[in-house]
Amino acid sequence: MALTDKYKELVDLARLNNLSVSESGDVLRVEGVVSSASVKDKLWEIYKRIDPLFKSNDLVLNIKTAVSDGGKVRVVTQESRLNIRKGPGTDQPIVGKAEKGEIITLISKTNDQWWLVRDVDGEEGYCYSQYLEPVQ
Repeated sequence: MALTDKYKELVDLARLNNLSVSESGDVLRVEGVVSSASVKDKLWEIYKRIDPLFKSNDLVLNIKTAVSDGGKVRVVTQESRLNIRKGPGTDQPIVGKAEKGEIITLISKTNDQWWLVRDVDGEEGYCYSQYLEPVQ
């Protein structure tokens, strides 16, 4: 089975949003910029439904949102830096870190536990929401 068949629903949504979809070897790559965080979140929801534990290692989602500036949030960890992850879950790779007290951009509240953020270096990913607080 081709990966484009396995991930048909995800590929269809990606193409609808003008994302690049390519299959090379045993990996399907979906890349580009989407108009809203809800589209990015939907892609991750579909991926999680197809591969609930993200164990197949046959899909790369490299998606950014077109949001340039949303609300600001402060990192409120006790002592350590906050991990910024590729997807919403602790099983996702770490793509960046935010320092305690750092103010970063909130793109969307994906759910009660995971918020999509962009750090000061422009890295975009998901953080555990209990370690973020809105900046007034």
